[in-house]
Amino acid sequence: MEKLLIEDYAAEGRSLARWQGKVVFVERTVPGDVVDVFLYKNKKDWAEGYPLTFHQLSPVRVTPFCKHFGDCGGCQWQMVPYEQQLQFKQKQVQDALHRIGKIPLPELLPIIGGRNDRYYRNKLEYTFGTYRYVPETEFKKAPLNSPKGGTSGASDKAESFELLESSETSSFAGGLEEARGAVGFHAKGLFDKVVDIKHCYLQPEPSNQIRETIREYALAHGLSFYDVRHHTGFLRNVQLRICTTGEVMVNVIVAEDDTKKTAQLLEHLKQTVPSITALLYTLNTKKNDSLYDLEPVLYSGKNYVIEKLSPGPGEEDFQFKIGPKSFFQTNTYQGEQLYKIARDFAELTGNEIVYDLYCGTGSIGIFVSKKARKVIGVEMIEAAIGDARENAAMNNLHTAEFYAGDVIDICNNEFFAVHGRPDVIITDPPRAGMHEKLVRKILEIAAPVIVYVSCNPATQARDLNWLGEKYAVTKIQPVDMFPHTLHIENVVQLKLK
Repeated sequence: MEKLLIEDYAAEGRSLARWQGKVVFVERTVPGDVVDVFLYKNKKDWAEGYPLTFHQLSPVRVTPFCKHFGDCGGCQWQMVPYEQQLQFKQKQVQDALHRIGKIPLPELLPIIGGRNDRYYRNKLEYTFGTYRYVPETEFKKAPLNSPKGGTSGASDKAESFELLESSETSSFAGGLEEARGAVGFHAKGLFDKVVDIKHCYLQPEPSNQIRETIREYALAHGLSFYDVRHHTGFLRNVQLRICTTGEVMVNVIVAEDDTKKTAQLLEHLKQTVPSITALLYTLNTKKNDSLYDLEPVLYSGKNYVIEKLSPGPGEEDFQFKIGPKSFFQTNTYQGEQLYKIARDFAELTGNEIVYDLYCGTGSIGIFVSKKARKVIGVEMIEAAIGDARENAAMNNLHTAEFYAGDVIDICNNEFFAVHGRPDVIITDPPRAGMHEKLVRKILEIAAPVIVYVSCNPATQARDLNWLGEKYAVTKIQPVDMFPHTLHIENVVQLKLK
């Protein structure tokens, strides 16, 4: 499709154009761009594609600050000014709630933007890969239908990216190179190719220092990187947690049971980066990257880090013990904002019993606990409940209790007789939202107030539609936890009709 005018933003980090009555979703574009588009999906009423030629660049574009933008897929909107990102995310929430929720809604409160739009993540994972992803800029003069190019089949488009800033590369035009030294993130949509990261703006130091220290040592000492196709190699992943308290956890994941080689690497890392407070390794010889069924081994320091959340002026900081497999809000500062909104929406006076569903390690329940009479946390994952109980004890809370299991099974009349019925329910489900059976259970419980924290406004809207049987939506507050990405959090207050 030639010379399409990009008209508006769309979901999932894309923008949209229209062609002969068809909506065309286009990646890596901004409203105001005029582009030739190659379609990789073409349906009756809509299509998806990526830009081949930029005939005109939008006046709202800004230059991405990261040289890896467009390759790793971690930050989809660096070419969009942050204030415009926030405006679109606000619109994205509103559209999803109206289109899917189909229930009466109050006016949305203005979105709360990130305190920092760089170096905001407390957790990050890098991958060691045998196959380095080659950015388009490294071979953009080559025909795209040559063995070294991509798969668009449009060889006359070899010059097609000339109008783009040099930092705006395309994963679609990228290639594959066998290399021992690829350390970074998977290229978008490609399981076996790793974008070789030189500097990442997502996590504060010593994040980049740790990654480069491991890389340099590995190359100097002949340590092999993991080959995901053949399941061979030594270094597989490294997980980093860097807390606002200054504590740093590093968990190096290896695929070979060689304790001597592992210890030598970890000792070098310990000596080179002395700020590491928790240094561990995990042996993973499985074909998948999941660590939930594996046990990290402590090499040096503690096997956990401490993070803090400040509820408000004059209030004591809450501390949270985070292990190598614990869940915690990835953006600590915005996590505080999210929890403050949840607490405000709960309208606590000190007399309420609060049920915290999907409580994880108990962070929301603990955060609101000082304004509640009692907090009851429920979570399916037993290990998370163990963390929640430890966190409650660490903060000297005697009014917060946590239980492992399914809410549908736990919250019965016998349980209510012991712990009391909830005055407020706080629910923070995963991206898939709540199971319909749980929604039915919540409707049966009929707590006066529900606070619904969501990382996916679309599934939240579906659940609000179900809850609309008994509840009215009374407040809506979007929160941006992840600047330059397509993700958005939203907090909704509901009250019994």
